[in-house]
Amino acid sequence: MAALPFALHPQLSHDTTPVGDLALARVLLMNDANYPWLILVPRRAGASEIVDLTDDEQALLMREIAQASRALKAVSACDKLNVAAIGNVVPQLHVHVVARRRDDLAWPKPVWGVAPAKPYEAGARDALMTRLRDALGVMLTQP
Repeated sequence: MAALPFALHPQLSHDTTPVGDLALARVLLMNDANYPWLILVPRRAGASEIVDLTDDEQALLMREIAQASRALKAVSACDKLNVAAIGNVVPQLHVHVVARRRDDLAWPKPVWGVAPAKPYEAGARDALMTRLRDALGVMLTQP
């Protein structure tokens, strides 16, 4: 039986803009200008937990989380990075990497539910995406 192809969960597709692909994970930008916020989604069909990945994939995911964290920190001048794989709403395995500032709307609490998502202005989003792609060393890939 053939393995199922990778498909991005509809909620993630709705809430994000694709940045590009790393070796394992698709990198997405959350459509919320309140916080610079990346989401990494391992391209493995059926994965809902980190333990659903092989040992090698788990190690690669950790390296990619670090890579995304360094890139986000470099382009955002944040005070703190929040990294989480929660998945209570979206069952597909995904890891949030959120750049936090002491003056953001939610500080010091988690970002969820504090303020409605604020859409990026197109120019600001595109400039951020270019800086993120450069920092990550990725090109935009088609889903």
